[in-house]
Amino acid sequence: MKYAKNILETIGNTPLVKLNSVTKEIDALVLAKVETFNPGNSVKDRMALKMIEDAEADGRLQPGGTIIEGTSGNTGMGLALAAIIKGYKCIFVISDKQSKEKMDILRAVGAEVIVCPTNVDPSDPRSYYSVSKRLGEETPNSWYVNQYDNPSNAKAHYEQTAPEIWEQTEGKITHFVVGVGTGGTISGTAKYLKEKNPNIKIWGIDTYGSVFKKYHETGVFDENEIYPYITEGIGEDILPKNVDFSLINGFTKVTDKDAAVYTRKIAKEEGIFVGNSAGAAIKGLLQLKDEFKPEDVVVVLFHDHGSRYVGKMFNDDWMKDRGFLEEEVTTAEDLIKEHADHPLITVQTEELVSHAIERMRTFKISQIPVRDSNGFVGSVDESTLLHSYLEDKNIADKPIKDIMGNKYPIVKKIASIDEISKLITKENQAVLVDLDNGKYNIVTKYDIISAI
Repeated sequence: MKYAKNILETIGNTPLVKLNSVTKEIDALVLAKVETFNPGNSVKDRMALKMIEDAEADGRLQPGGTIIEGTSGNTGMGLALAAIIKGYKCIFVISDKQSKEKMDILRAVGAEVIVCPTNVDPSDPRSYYSVSKRLGEETPNSWYVNQYDNPSNAKAHYEQTAPEIWEQTEGKITHFVVGVGTGGTISGTAKYLKEKNPNIKIWGIDTYGSVFKKYHETGVFDENEIYPYITEGIGEDILPKNVDFSLINGFTKVTDKDAAVYTRKIAKEEGIFVGNSAGAAIKGLLQLKDEFKPEDVVVVLFHDHGSRYVGKMFNDDWMKDRGFLEEEVTTAEDLIKEHADHPLITVQTEELVSHAIERMRTFKISQIPVRDSNGFVGSVDESTLLHSYLEDKNIADKPIKDIMGNKYPIVKKIASIDEISKLITKENQAVLVDLDNGKYNIVTKYDIISAI
């Protein structure tokens, strides 16, 4: 009978899958190393087990001990699976930008999860680097994994991932493309592949807000490059010891939006349900397309599973909130789609200024059209109210008609964005849209900026 003695024996031997749609612009054979077939659904299962086994061998991890690590989720999952089989407890420290799914999954496999703020310096005592290190020092019979600097991380990929790729491609691989976070995957795989064939090119995928690309090209660690970003699993604000820059031929940076959009494209066009870093890797691959020739064999590694991102990249509302959803917006009707069912807030000429102020506060709006019995006759906006108040502190008790500005232009719902944009000026803050049924809606600068 053929069976695994436990779940850990199913780690590795993941398939290579030819990509056909998302890479059609690339004139080369592109193969995805789909690491979601590991039991913890990510490439991190490999190094998690290796780090534990090496720590057991040299005594850093004792029977019944507690494994402590700062993780973006996937390494924690791999460590947790091994801990279950081997009888260890786990405490994982995770940053608050990581998906709720990742946190829930870690708790589901018995780990204690501590959430830390993302937007703090790595040396800040609140950072997930600092908290995990401190817990490792304070917790009895514990082992702090430190995947960033732990050599067993890269060693796992040297011993497992790279030989699999070499064998699966029959040594014909010419390029390896992968997102870079801790550096273990790219460095361990690159070391083995370049030993086999020094001409193989290794490309790292970086993200904006991370320091890797500039440091690789200039040797400068530029703190000005560090800022919060959304993409998960790649990029860093530190230089992990596992990143061997001498083995990497180059980096390309991918935006948060492109990473999210291409994550969805892989699922919809290839039927491969993978995570955020895979989207970044495919967009990076397309940015590097001039590097590849028809006879090349390009392997791109897909780190983790799409189930980790159901509430984020695979959620339309989340994508819309960040302006990531690719929707064609060309007309006034498109611009007002999100608030088309909301009634237009107006004020009458004889109402008091205080009424307009209250409506702005209640509905959180900045512009209000003014009406009388014949239709629209004027407008009021924040700047008008502010200047009027500075001139006369009693303005609140005066009628709107005393301070109102010009009425907003009215366009048909088929009016183009270009047409509307030209109508919005310093003197004119909004445009009204005629919905053909006696109803109107409003387009502001914010609506146009959101559509850009």
